[in-house]
Amino acid sequence: MINLIWLLMIVTGFAFAAAQGKIEVVTQAAFDGAATGVTVCFGLISVLVFWMGMMKMAEDAGLLGRIAKLLGPVVGFLFPDVPRNHPAMGYILSNMSANLLGLGNAATPMGIKAMQQLQELNPDKQSASPAMCTLLALNTASITIIPTTLIAIRLNYHSANATEIVGTTLMATIIATFAAIVADRWYRNRALHRPPRVHKSDNPGMKG
Repeated sequence: MINLIWLLMIVTGFAFAAAQGKIEVVTQAAFDGAATGVTVCFGLISVLVFWMGMMKMAEDAGLLGRIAKLLGPVVGFLFPDVPRNHPAMGYILSNMSANLLGLGNAATPMGIKAMQQLQELNPDKQSASPAMCTLLALNTASITIIPTTLIAIRLNYHSANATEIVGTTLMATIIATFAAIVADRWYRNRALHRPPRVHKSDNPGMKG
């Protein structure tokens, strides 16, 4: 669906530019956008490499382990249907720890691994389990103490005070995470009172 939306936007832009006889503006914008994308990527690489290295040092020093222990009771509350000793818990804790430090690129692989482990626990392989929905909501809204990527972008564009967004980002992500948890609890309670779904393949008496 997203691909269709982007295709529609591109085709519409070309159509309007052609109708106004300004097709060269679209071509120039495409080249400028590509150049800007490369410039931003190179600007981000150094900062992300630095913070990834810092995270590796924190992991080797045991800092991430301590953060994981502090988050343990919270994760246990948020994921009551996941066994405490299951590998998914480790990946969830790593994902949350990386998101707290604003390292979205480092959090993504851990989130994917956690989803794979949660899918193994999922009794209904055709739909997402409550735990999978919880992880998706938390990963999207995640509280961020240090918005590393945003700071890197602001530095790349020569911001006078690249770190001034730390406070507002922290407040915004706290509110977003609180809203995500409330919505997750509400849908979980709603699902508990809903009759289990029956797939056609599970009932030979039902005809498609």
